[in-house]
Amino acid sequence: MNIVNDLRRTIELVQRVIKRRRDRRETLELLRDRGAPPPQHFKIVVYFADDRVNLYQMRQWYRPLAVLAEQWPVMIIARSAGGARMIIEETSLTVAFAPQVSDLEQIVKDQDIRIVLYVNQNTRNFQMMRYGRMWHVFINHGESDKMYMTTNQFKAYDYSLIAGSAARARLERVLWNYDFDTRAIPIGRPQIDHYDGEVPYPSDGRVSVLYAPTWEGDRPAATYGSIVSHGVELATQILESDRHRLIYRPHPRSGVVSVEYREAHAKIVSLIEEANRIRPDSHHVYDQSAQIGWQLSRTDVVITDISAMIYDRLAVGKPIFVTRPVSAEAVVDSEGYLSQCEWLEASEAPQVIYRVDKLLNDLDAQERLLWWSERYFGDITPGASTRRFHAAIERILDDWQSWNDRS
Repeated sequence: MNIVNDLRRTIELVQRVIKRRRDRRETLELLRDRGAPPPQHFKIVVYFADDRVNLYQMRQWYRPLAVLAEQWPVMIIARSAGGARMIIEETSLTVAFAPQVSDLEQIVKDQDIRIVLYVNQNTRNFQMMRYGRMWHVFINHGESDKMYMTTNQFKAYDYSLIAGSAARARLERVLWNYDFDTRAIPIGRPQIDHYDGEVPYPSDGRVSVLYAPTWEGDRPAATYGSIVSHGVELATQILESDRHRLIYRPHPRSGVVSVEYREAHAKIVSLIEEANRIRPDSHHVYDQSAQIGWQLSRTDVVITDISAMIYDRLAVGKPIFVTRPVSAEAVVDSEGYLSQCEWLEASEAPQVIYRVDKLLNDLDAQERLLWWSERYFGDITPGASTRRFHAAIERILDDWQSWNDRS
């Protein structure tokens, strides 16, 4: 058995090496086709050290960054070949591939970098953060009440662009000796100004239910995923209804840790395929698209786990169910929106149709939802978040100029 396992691991290692080499070759070819970035042109860069598996963290910023680039040129620094290749293919933003620290050195030398934006807490962020005379700014990849959102790592950045007053209150509970007025700048959620896209089903009167579970997590405190506990049953019930449509959009990491979770995910996919085969006019959707927009703005109800997806939906002020984690070790915030959200227990999955229909007619629940939406994001009218995002960038650039003038 050990020999078989060793052989399998060796094969997987060789496959990864071959894949990395292919990604590197194709990335360099794509960059040659685009041409070298003009020197001393970019004052704002976005740093992304992850591979393609976490590219969802970068994707949600493509559109806001493209609009920002109309005023201030923006360049993305990608550290992995796989991540770089996908970003190049998916966006028109300028991309620099920097696999080695020496590549970072060259980029810093070639460009007039004043702001570095970070979408996650990758440990390799520190390879960029060692450079002074530029502002390092954490913009995150979503708003949520996960423990990730209260880490002391916020202090590593010169500034953090946060969603709103709820985010500040959350951080104030845990961070000591932190100048919130200076370093935590509320901008709302610029992504909501780009929640669009073509809906892949007809407008036929069915109630559209987006089920967007997170992955299973890699530690007991973060076991928020519901695919095993809720998912198969609620998918079964929705797919059996002739009045409802299921849009299934799982987290891209679903099943990377747990075989049981991976198998439950595969079961839901097969149920959707079977339902569409039996009733082609039902148009249920297994959504693996790179961009998210219509899924949040155009669906009637969202069912999701404790994750940033809650708050992406909250930003548009439409009905949400949050699945209650079945693990007693999962950390659940008791201060913010989760203290008054619409919970869906695992035991209630068989009654999901009843719960969905009831929520859609609950005016008190809608009023609470809108209150929390403003608490988390402030003004969510079209364009408001984008204006605050740009104002924050301008403020930070002005701060850079002030400090530069002093030296």
